[in-house]
Amino acid sequence: MDEQRDDGGYAVVTNSEDQYSVWPLGRELPPGWRDAGKQGSKDACLAHIDEVWTDMRPLTLRQEMAGKTDR
Repeated sequence: MDEQRDDGGYAVVTNSEDQYSVWPLGRELPPGWRDAGKQGSKDACLAHIDEVWTDMRPLTLRQEMAGKTDR
């Protein structure tokens, strides 16, 4: 039931693969994740992710694909 509560206390987080998620404020981030600089309601954070995360492929895959086109 706690997962359904939207009290405005969320942050947008990202990992080393440029993948995004929302995380409750005040909770310690899991290893490998860092604050992406956006906080607000869950809906506001999800809207921000929709705006900035335009390529869902992990960073390493994007880099690998870019390297193959250079050959």
